[in-house]
Amino acid sequence: MADGVMLLGFVTLQRLAELAWARHNTGRLLAAGGVEFGRSHYKFVVAVHAIWLGGLWLTAPLRPVDPLLLMLFAVLQLGRAWVFLTLGGRWTTRVIVIAGERLVARGPYRWLRHPNYLIVAAELAVVPLALGLAAYAAAFAVLNAALLFERIRVETAALGWATGASPRLGGAKTLAP
Repeated sequence: MADGVMLLGFVTLQRLAELAWARHNTGRLLAAGGVEFGRSHYKFVVAVHAIWLGGLWLTAPLRPVDPLLLMLFAVLQLGRAWVFLTLGGRWTTRVIVIAGERLVARGPYRWLRHPNYLIVAAELAVVPLALGLAAYAAAFAVLNAALLFERIRVETAALGWATGASPRLGGAKTLAP
């Protein structure tokens, strides 16, 4: 089996498992009174990630994998696990907050405000680079940066609202559990 197939298979299974966990956590958070922010941009986040992975399957499954970049990808997975373990049931692919909850200030959140976004941005570049696709990595880095600009703005407003730092909802949609 080609190295590219193994890497892409791992990433695909990982993303599917994450989506299942995110769906579980989303339901739990909404049932606990959570408020979702940024619904309008979420479909673009999903589309970019799906196109990124689908395009890699179309262009790179038979490519060799650069071993140094594969090691960097493995380090990123440790960071991803640290984020997941730190956030636990609060981790989801959506921006959902519960009023009155405190910000997470442990784990990687002691040093970075958005460590998960940094890790995802690095993965979106490192995986195609490991497969020898520099232009592909650059294109998705630009797309992801545009999405992250909006996503971080939305998340900052949501966290401010939830912690009482900002009295405005800023376009939040309350969803029925």
